[in-house]
Amino acid sequence: MLTYLADYADYFGPLRLLRYITVRTALAALTSLFIGFAIGPAMIRKFKALKFGHGYIDDRTGALGASYFDKKNTPTMGGLIIFTAVFLGALLWATPNVWVFTSLFVYAALTVPGFRDDYLKVVHKNRHGIPSWEKIAWQSLATFGALGVLLWHPDSSMKIRELWVPFVKYPIIAQMPAGLLLGLIYLWIVGFSNAINLTDGLDGLAVGCTITVALVMGVMAYVAGHVLLSEYLLTSHVPKTGELTVISGALIGGCMAFLWFNSHPAEVFMGDTGSLALGGLIGVMAFMIHQPLTLVIAGGVFVMELLSVVTQVGWFKYTKRRFGTGRRVFLMAPIHHHFQKKGWPETKVVLRFWVLSLGCALASLATLKLR
Repeated sequence: MLTYLADYADYFGPLRLLRYITVRTALAALTSLFIGFAIGPAMIRKFKALKFGHGYIDDRTGALGASYFDKKNTPTMGGLIIFTAVFLGALLWATPNVWVFTSLFVYAALTVPGFRDDYLKVVHKNRHGIPSWEKIAWQSLATFGALGVLLWHPDSSMKIRELWVPFVKYPIIAQMPAGLLLGLIYLWIVGFSNAINLTDGLDGLAVGCTITVALVMGVMAYVAGHVLLSEYLLTSHVPKTGELTVISGALIGGCMAFLWFNSHPAEVFMGDTGSLALGGLIGVMAFMIHQPLTLVIAGGVFVMELLSVVTQVGWFKYTKRRFGTGRRVFLMAPIHHHFQKKGWPETKVVLRFWVLSLGCALASLATLKLR
């Protein structure tokens, strides 16, 4: 919105700086950070007044169960703090185009089921939240809507069909069939939406890892939108996706503000309101800049968390059917709870997972030069 002020640079010279994506990315990050700090305390007080905390007692046992009992009255729905900060920061500093619209559409569309899920849990004391079919329906709506816009708009209709992978300097598929395109973008949006949702179990864990992934996506988006850099690094050039760098900046600022309140001991949880939408936003951004597999590397912690649940559930069902008694691979899934069961303090688990996330981010950035 404010990018149009650059048109008045003849009247006030410094406004020309708004033409630069790097400047607007920094401003978006600072704006989102300020908004998050400004609205966070008031929203937390409101959540507490409305008793928007988990009102049910968790069925975990032992020290781990006791820690969750202590947190059961901590307010959730904190994802609204991130959403407000990121959305406003992006609207103010990103130049509107199909890539920006699609990313914000997915983010908003997945915030709705997350909010509804949290509302049912904390207000109606329904520990199961929305049924699985409803969550899948919302995720499908977001995916179909995003893909429909991308295939309809002339700026994106051809580029979105290309499939790029790390270490290769040309698209392995120049024009993906509609079925494959739908399947892949659905997998990335829904997969990372659920992955961050599963990671959101300890104070600061999910949002801290999201910041490192957002940094990588910001760099990748800047390279994809820059014709000279993409040519030099032999990566895909997707015109106008540089504006997604501004979205990434807003995301980093909003998440940093939320981490201030979510650090141990947490004053507020993001809940499904935040985690479902953040995963969808990151997933669709990675797909639009032709870095879906790079996201798998950068989001290694999220992938690990998701795979731990899939492995645990799959092995339990198999052994129960095969031997009559279900067996487990981990002491508890997602895997961050496995390490808690092994006696690691919560803060140690979070910090070590942050280190892993940073390592994954650096590894993903290294793929830019390996072609």
